[in-house]
Amino acid sequence: MVNSVINFHHVSKQYVKQRLRYGMLSETIGRLFINDHSGKAGSRSAGQQSTINHNVIKALDNVSFDINKGEALGIIGPNGAGKSTILKLISKVTVPDSGQVTANGKIGALIELGAGLHPELTGRENIFLYGAILGMKKQEVEAKFEDIVAFAEIKELLDMPIKRYSSGMYARLGFAVAVQMEPDILLIDEVLAVGDESFQKKCFAKMKQAKNKGITVVFVSHNLDWIKLICDRVLLIQHGKIIADRSPWRAISAYHSISS
Repeated sequence: MVNSVINFHHVSKQYVKQRLRYGMLSETIGRLFINDHSGKAGSRSAGQQSTINHNVIKALDNVSFDINKGEALGIIGPNGAGKSTILKLISKVTVPDSGQVTANGKIGALIELGAGLHPELTGRENIFLYGAILGMKKQEVEAKFEDIVAFAEIKELLDMPIKRYSSGMYARLGFAVAVQMEPDILLIDEVLAVGDESFQKKCFAKMKQAKNKGITVVFVSHNLDWIKLICDRVLLIQHGKIIADRSPWRAISAYHSISS
């Protein structure tokens, strides 16, 4: 598409979960850390079988879509459907196993609690760190600094290491930096759910403001009321596949039909 800023072309992504199972904890430790004289891992007792289970999780399966400049796209679906994986691929937190993902523009992302923030640094230091990650110069961060602090409501905690922040404070700081830096693309995951109601409303208003300024918004949420009010278009994801790409009310109706 001529005006598209985000492109997914036949993208697949899978994760492998490997679980080692042994008969006894002491034997597990022995096999992992103690070698016999031959240099091999310690032998097992007769009749005790170890197994390695490989579980392949297909997060996305041949997914294709485009997002236009200034569009607000919602992504909904059951837990584990692949919604957050899409955001991680757009923000380059991870890479696809096959297919191609392109995103043109500066990305502001709040896709995991604390993503882009360092727990040992203070709130003040993290504002400059996250700003640098977003490609902002120090002077640009300084110009936005007071607005970020005011929006996050963390003035009293500004010089405290953020590892002492609550989950809600983490979300406030991350969201404040992501939106106040006015990125070209704003990615928001369900992490906002950890905030209190008044802050959630403030975030909602800020997302609408970002959309009105022409910022491309990709919003993953189980809050279907927010999806309807913010998004121009919605993808419904299930088992790593797009099963609907429609207007918000039609996609939400389809979601209810698979959930009932």
